[in-house]
Amino acid sequence: MTQTPLAPSPPPPSPARPIEPAALAAALHAARLRTHDLTDCLPESELAAQHSPLMSPLVWDLAHIANQEEIWLLRRAGARAPLRADLDHSYDAFRHARRDRAALPLLPAAEARRYAAEVRAHALDVLAEAGPQQAFFFAMIAQHEQQHDETMLATHQLRRGHPVLHAPAPPRAPHGEKLPAEVLVPAGPFTLGTDPADDPWALDNERPAHRRELPAFWLDTTPVSNAAYQEFIAAGGYHEARWWHPDGWLHRRQANLTAPAYWYRDLDGRWLRHRFGRVEPVPPDEPVLHVTWYEADAYARWAGRRLPTEAEWEKAARHDPATGRALRHPWGDAPAAPHHANLGQRHLRPAPVGAYPDGAAPCGARQLLGDVWEWTSTEFDGYPGFVAQPYREYSEVFFTAGYRVLRGGSFGTDPVACRATFRNWDLPERRQIFAGFRTCRDADPATGAG
Repeated sequence: MTQTPLAPSPPPPSPARPIEPAALAAALHAARLRTHDLTDCLPESELAAQHSPLMSPLVWDLAHIANQEEIWLLRRAGARAPLRADLDHSYDAFRHARRDRAALPLLPAAEARRYAAEVRAHALDVLAEAGPQQAFFFAMIAQHEQQHDETMLATHQLRRGHPVLHAPAPPRAPHGEKLPAEVLVPAGPFTLGTDPADDPWALDNERPAHRRELPAFWLDTTPVSNAAYQEFIAAGGYHEARWWHPDGWLHRRQANLTAPAYWYRDLDGRWLRHRFGRVEPVPPDEPVLHVTWYEADAYARWAGRRLPTEAEWEKAARHDPATGRALRHPWGDAPAAPHHANLGQRHLRPAPVGAYPDGAAPCGARQLLGDVWEWTSTEFDGYPGFVAQPYREYSEVFFTAGYRVLRGGSFGTDPVACRATFRNWDLPERRQIFAGFRTCRDADPATGAG
């Protein structure tokens, strides 16, 4: 997440393919509509409430979005005088932990909305005069707002109360189709990451593009399902220390983890879950959701497999062995459409495993983008040749600090902030995020097969 810069860095590079101002304006507009959808549905008391110490009050997010837009688009890109410099301190996420933000002098919701509207009007004026180098700031801020929108969606999941969000069910998997349990990703070189010349929307931790070589491996065709995860629970997986990372076993015991977040059993032993104010049976064919990295890692060990590295995940998601090209998305370079992936909060749940055949990667894996963020085994760090843009606190301060990389986005991730190179990260004990996983195993080095 972008924050108020604490240290200077070089200006962003000018992309070889600049983003059209109309595309930037459309991205900003779409993000703002979603922000309103997530906040206009609740009264002031619920917007100001701290629904969980893991999350900010929604009214903090609302004004933080506007404050970051003012800092980067008005002051930095437009070289304009501050509108509300007095807000910088309260809405600087590096200065205040989420659990402490409710005690700050926060703007009431109506005033936060007025501030956001004023900033946006000035930002569009700046955009009309901006050059290619300033375009990166607009792309970054559109993604920043969508990232906070997903965070606010997670807060909605944590809040108690009647449902206020509604969406249709996602499409089902093709009827009668029998998918293989895993797909082979062949050995060989591929391109990891990207450059402004190839993707001007890419953020600093996605750059630079560089060649990597990987041995062959087998990857789950789909994310691990609720039904498969229930087998792990039934087999005593939460009570066998041998499956768990030592830190994970300690956390499991301290936090008393016995199932994914929001799951519980009814009197007949059936698994139910809370979902955005509703109680429903756990759907067996959906990807498992709201698990920690520790839980994902333990399941993989129990299954005799492992979590993929992020390099393996990205190769599976975007390497086309027929051409040697690195694709922007698993299905190609075309923008994400509703038939490709479950993105953008069009639905409020993952689609069943095996859905979205049009979004399959060249290797045959499905649902690599959308539905659930996927934990990888990799600790978050910069790529060789990494340069912080536009400042160290966007990514670099999180490197080698115990954060694990997640890939692929969820049903709550907007397409503007989701591509096969996009890197998310979180602490291994976190599970309020919309995270699941898939597993992999090494292929036979002699034959390249299992």
